Amino acid sequence: MNDFASTPELVLLPAVDVAGGKAVRLTQGEAGTETSYGDPVEAAADFARQGAQWIHLVDLDAAFGRGSNASVMRKVIKQVKGVQVELSGGIRDDRSLEAALESGASRINLGTAALENPEWAADVINRYGDAIAVGLDVRGTTLAARGWTRDGGDLWTVLDRLEDAGCSRYVVTDVTKDGTLRGPNIDLLREMTQRTPKPIVASGGVSSLDDIVALRDLVPLGVEGAIVGKALYAGQFTLAEALDVAGH
Repeated sequence: MNDFASTPELVLLPAVDVAGGKAVRLTQGEAGTETSYGDPVEAAADFARQGAQWIHLVDLDAAFGRGSNASVMRKVIKQVKGVQVELSGGIRDDRSLEAALESGASRINLGTAALENPEWAADVINRYGDAIAVGLDVRGTTLAARGWTRDGGDLWTVLDRLEDAGCSRYVVTDVTKDGTLRGPNIDLLREMTQRTPKPIVASGGVSSLDDIVALRDLVPLGVEGAIVGKALYAGQFTLAEALDVAGH
């Protein structure tokens, strides 16, 4: 237990994914697999009450290019003052980026844009530094783009390019695990930590408190945090329990 107590804490980011104004979870990132969990503002407020320091807020409609939940996103951010928000989904140009930054989010997660428009992504990273993370959504070592509907190239090739651009943080999702409650891809995360000195936020597959323990063991290697979604909504454990295991 003593060794464990001395391991640095793992930052947990409970996820609030929004589609059609509702908090939903997808299975393996596929449109049409949504399970609805009600009001996103309420979901975020509940996480804040349980002690969340961060919330991972995703506009799925914007990510899939089928609409926007911008007003709901702003309401959520307003509701959880004092909690930092990482905002993701459909941020692909200066206009959408500026709107995201003005919404009060602490950090913006670039996805598809970083793959499809590397020059713009490099410029944004240069301008905003630590406020920008890049989401790498992976199947094997192939990246998935456009709401995971399109192949986005080789993970390691893209990572080298982002390292050259000075990217400050990566959010790494194993698409095959996301929303399946099958455990995180520890091997992929270990390999990522060997290839970049930048902090990594793990996403996808967390199903139990044991998974959080396993991810916390990777903190000394460079895994800074973990996004937890379906396990919380499915009642596998509470955020308060997870925060306790994560060392908060």
